[in-house]
Amino acid sequence: MGPHVADLRISTDDYEPDGPMPERLSKDGGNEVPAFSVTGVPEDAVELALVVHDPDAPMVRGFTHWVVYGLPAQDGPIDPSVGRAAPTTAGEPGWYGPQPPAGHGTHRYYAWVYALSAPVSGEPTREAFLDRDGGSILEQARVVGTFSR
Repeated sequence: MGPHVADLRISTDDYEPDGPMPERLSKDGGNEVPAFSVTGVPEDAVELALVVHDPDAPMVRGFTHWVVYGLPAQDGPIDPSVGRAAPTTAGEPGWYGPQPPAGHGTHRYYAWVYALSAPVSGEPTREAFLDRDGGSILEQARVVGTFSR
């Protein structure tokens, strides 16, 4: 199966695409939740999922900083309070801001939005979601921010 890309887009006013994320979003700098918006949600989508992942973390599968399921399948700002937060790699649900090891260089934080044809049950980890629900992905889009300490 080919990539699931068409009209879906995710954006944020908190940082420029591929640009540095502000300190206030980091775990040590306030842990503020980033604000994302989406456009181009497919008409046949039943819900959205949001995942923020750092593939540069010195861990076998990287580090997942945020997972939210059950978001409304509509264009506009993403309100994570209406969704279901799943555990991050740290083991707790909710936003876990960037906190790369000091001196480890610049890490990339991929904020993925997935438009889904079927609802996600429960609060699976990122890996379990992609394994179990990957076939329900109608479209996906990402915006990347960077952070270093």
